[in-house]
Amino acid sequence: MLTTTLCGVELKNPIIPASGTFGYGYEFHELYDINILGSLSFKGTTAEPRFGNPTPRIAETPSGMLNSVGLQNPGIEKVIGEELPKLRDCFHGPIMANISGFSLEEYASSCEKIDGEEGVAWIEVNISCPNVHDGGMAFGATPEKAAAVTKAVRAVTKKPIIMKLSPNVTDIASIAKACEAEGADGVSLINTLLGMRISLKTKKPIMANRMGGLSGSCVFPVALRMVWQVYEAVNIPIVGMGGVTTAEDVVEMMLAGATAVEVGAANLVDPFACKKMIEDLPSVMKTYGIDKLSDCIGGAHHG
Repeated sequence: MLTTTLCGVELKNPIIPASGTFGYGYEFHELYDINILGSLSFKGTTAEPRFGNPTPRIAETPSGMLNSVGLQNPGIEKVIGEELPKLRDCFHGPIMANISGFSLEEYASSCEKIDGEEGVAWIEVNISCPNVHDGGMAFGATPEKAAAVTKAVRAVTKKPIIMKLSPNVTDIASIAKACEAEGADGVSLINTLLGMRISLKTKKPIMANRMGGLSGSCVFPVALRMVWQVYEAVNIPIVGMGGVTTAEDVVEMMLAGATAVEVGAANLVDPFACKKMIEDLPSVMKTYGIDKLSDCIGGAHHG
């Protein structure tokens, strides 16, 4: 059995394409029936339209990639008016709305608007964004800042909120606990790790923004470690992600403590990645003697 339950919502399987790697979903429906997915987290959405960072904003790395796209999106109003209806036309499962912001007011405003939308089951709040009112430090950099966003969003929403945590911190468990204390229904982790590449030809950083977020299979051990640590610290569900490329990785993430698993960079390498993982899960479960996938959640902590 592949089902799992995330914040009271049942998913037919735990696999969710991660925000920023699956557009607004309907683009992939041209390739296969995306209704096989447990859910999908649509492209990070902000209050106002954003063109994103200057190019080049992608760089390859061994076993991964760097990106500094900069939350390119059409803004919350257009997402609600145009993108969500297109997605609902082809996807009939629960939708995860990914919301970003650059001030507490922006987070609260966008989350309040998306809260009333049909089909949206959870709001995934990306707190890796820089706070423009506080010197540019990311909202997820400290427990206090993370708690402030959680509190602001919780005050204006009724849907479950899942705080998406940055790995670029010293103690991710303390940040997860702060979010839980202010009413978060779940946490998702990890977002990308900060990295960079330098061109030997130009002797300069490859990306215009100099640094970017590292993703891909190279980050999987780090992501797994952080999911493990957060599972030990909180009593709310975890959506695990970071370098997941196979059905075996999905099971490993769940053993570390994840209730559901997001798949990111793998979609950019192979648009059928999530489909293949879902198809492979039954045989992987059979190989390792797993009858019910949800029984794996946190299983490695109980040995």
